[in-house]
Amino acid sequence: MPQQLEVHPYNPAWPQIAAAEQALLVSATGDLFVAMEHIGSTAVPGLAAKPIIDMMGAVQQLDAVEPQLPTLAAHGYQLVVTDMPQRYFLRKYDPQRALMFHLHIVEAATWAERNERLLRDYLRAHPDQAAAYGRLKQALVLQHADDAIAYTSAKTAFIQSIVDQARDAQGLPRVSVWEE
Repeated sequence: MPQQLEVHPYNPAWPQIAAAEQALLVSATGDLFVAMEHIGSTAVPGLAAKPIIDMMGAVQQLDAVEPQLPTLAAHGYQLVVTDMPQRYFLRKYDPQRALMFHLHIVEAATWAERNERLLRDYLRAHPDQAAAYGRLKQALVLQHADDAIAYTSAKTAFIQSIVDQARDAQGLPRVSVWEE
């Protein structure tokens, strides 16, 4: 269901909302997850963001996820088919559809080098870059409020630059922010 994009000022409740949702997921799925974190713009203090709580969970093996899909569905998570390899991506709306949750599930072996985590940590450590990213998002949402793909594409160069800096700082090879 297409919705108009909105970028909201930072909400200090977002981390608590993410933590509560993570606790629900961990409780519902037993020992499936070996790690889970709040990622995305709502995880960066002070950063304007779409009202989407992004979370990333690590599992030992991706084949362990499929048997848990009915449990996740019972908690409102719908599997979304994407082109992202080696990842499950699920989405959940709150009952008022005012907030959305995204759950990215990846293998633990890839955890330390995940671009989403590196981007979040870099923006947390560099508030000036986070502020610049927030301004960019607010400008782009005015131009692309009805086109999520164009909005995301227009952010790519900035995100790639930040991820490159984050990977350089950790001695990691540069990779595209678009998984192939």
